[in-house]
Amino acid sequence: MNHPIPKTLGELKNSEWTESRIKHRTVKDEMRENLIKKLKTKEVLFPGIVGYDDTVIPEIVNAILARHNIIFLGLRGQAKSRIMRQMVNLLDEQIPVVAGCEINDVPYHPICRSCCDLIQKLGDQTPIQFVHRSNRFVEKLSTPDVTIADMIGDVDPIKAARGGLQLSDELTIHYGLLPRANRSIFAINELPDLAGKVQVGLFNILQEGDVQVKGYPIRLKLDIMMVFSANPEDYTARGKIITPLKDRIGSEIHTHYPATLEEGIRITEQEAWTRRGTDEPVVPGFIREIVEEIAFQARKDKRVDKRSGVSQRLPITCLENVVSNAERRGIVNGEKPVAKVTDIFQSLPSITGKLELEYEGELRGAEQVTREIIRCAVGQTFIRYFGPGEELGEIIQWFENGETLRLSQTASTEECIRDFKRVPSLLDKVQLLGMDGRGDKGATVAGCEFILEGLCAQKKISRSEEKGIYTAVKKSQEQIFQNYDRVKKHYN
Repeated sequence: MNHPIPKTLGELKNSEWTESRIKHRTVKDEMRENLIKKLKTKEVLFPGIVGYDDTVIPEIVNAILARHNIIFLGLRGQAKSRIMRQMVNLLDEQIPVVAGCEINDVPYHPICRSCCDLIQKLGDQTPIQFVHRSNRFVEKLSTPDVTIADMIGDVDPIKAARGGLQLSDELTIHYGLLPRANRSIFAINELPDLAGKVQVGLFNILQEGDVQVKGYPIRLKLDIMMVFSANPEDYTARGKIITPLKDRIGSEIHTHYPATLEEGIRITEQEAWTRRGTDEPVVPGFIREIVEEIAFQARKDKRVDKRSGVSQRLPITCLENVVSNAERRGIVNGEKPVAKVTDIFQSLPSITGKLELEYEGELRGAEQVTREIIRCAVGQTFIRYFGPGEELGEIIQWFENGETLRLSQTASTEECIRDFKRVPSLLDKVQLLGMDGRGDKGATVAGCEFILEGLCAQKKISRSEEKGIYTAVKKSQEQIFQNYDRVKKHYN
């Protein structure tokens, strides 16, 4: 049933918005009650958040049920900000406030001086408006230049002059972000970057729920749910969270990267922009696995700074570049684009900037380290499909017999098929990838190239990156003598 929207305080009193509902529900109570309803109906609490069902989300639920302020600790690219923004869905769809109030005052018991004076003057004719929950989320990125005045407020001399008021009068206050977030969720990103004296200014908000402006005896009993995010490395790098502030935050929740390759693929597929219209490039499953494996390999690589982390944005932007390179090739050749392994090597610009390297990695260079990580990712994915690759011996032998294969990165599908036919059994082995080697030519080319790149990663054949030539692995002089001795013993 649709009820008319109250426009005055009198209409509000006689509407479904009863005084008991407004007076005794804080933001945290409101979130708690709505959370309980969603839990009972088994509604998805945080849509699009993958891999946290058994770890992070239960901790968030417990914190909200306990009416705690929350801090999310985790490395970059772990969906901390996204979770904070989705918490707004636990608020009521809309709430009544005194019309024009800067701090969303409750009509029944206002806390700001101007609203108190207005209600005393107009009574039941006081105008009322409703605020949607999407406007009840205030977010601030911490920067060193943030001041107490920005967060709490300051005295405005212009207001005092225009109204003929004393500077100590409450009506001269220019409210900061915190008072304006009254009856809302207030999120602070990268909390350690906030100056220590500003962090001190948050004490009263977290404990007593009130603020004081410029030392005047003005107290505003604010109703705010506070959430913070921080990178653990920032505790000692760019700044730190002062101990008394940490002590006043109810729950400290640690986020993490995807635990499994499957979870990572789901996140990347969900976030990456790969739908490009009618000629949408085809991305085979093994390409998605390689792209995701790059992030997993980078997080384990000793040359990559573990304290900085490897953001989940890496496989997302990498996949987008892979698709773009395939799209470019398809446009040039006038054919439906299919992503290949060489497209991953072409996506270096979307990877190198996301890796913070240790000293050893800096010596090698970001591009070289990235290429080696990609080869490791190709090798790991190859093993999942082919194991040790014993059934590919005929292909390896072909190269060891002195044959070579040269492929251009921009070659058309027909040109690649013609070249691949020279390699015995290569087209047939594509069936081991779950595709018909004699069917879709674009997918066949991608599969054949994956097999060759996998053999290169296993060091069973080699490829010249400059010329794109696949050849047999060059043997050292010692290996040649060992092979000679084996052959000699065999014939003797």
